[in-house]
Amino acid sequence: MMKAMAEEENKGDGQKQSGQIESLFFKSRSVIVAGEINDKLAQRTVTQLLALAEDGDAPINMFISSPGGHVESGDMVHDIIKFIKPTVRTIGSGWVASAGALIFIGAKPENRYCLPNTRFLLHEPSGGIGGTASDIEIQAEQLMRMRERFHKLFAAATGQTPEKVAKDMARDFWLTTDEALAYGLLGSVITSVDELK
Repeated sequence: MMKAMAEEENKGDGQKQSGQIESLFFKSRSVIVAGEINDKLAQRTVTQLLALAEDGDAPINMFISSPGGHVESGDMVHDIIKFIKPTVRTIGSGWVASAGALIFIGAKPENRYCLPNTRFLLHEPSGGIGGTASDIEIQAEQLMRMRERFHKLFAAATGQTPEKVAKDMARDFWLTTDEALAYGLLGSVITSVDELK
């Protein structure tokens, strides 16, 4: 009986602490995008962005560390960053790759930051193609359209030409922080929260 009561009390303390952390995190106006980009991560991220936008117009800090994932899920977050009223500052940490980079460039160039040890990876979208010959043809056409859209998006976001982006993204294109700065992908490297504008 005493053991059960103690366990229940510990559970209550844990829930209270978790609630306090969530409340403090919301007040910090931060969003974390970590791991594979998929529909669940996109839904959670967009929900947080919309809630923070409803709460006020102060800037939102989005921390990104992702190997990439589903392009359309990345598109959803990318577009909402541009859609909401508050400024969103994307902050790379660890690695910002593929669909993670797509989310990263949702912010304006001056609002794209990263921590010193971040690496960036750009490459063309890919997908598993299978089925009947007609289905394969349709899927291949959609993949080509997505690739062209990627080239235009990253060209507009970096100041590079679509042709250069297409050439660079034909294979895995890794960038250090210095290379990302020179390419126009990144606004600035920061080491402290005090450096956020």
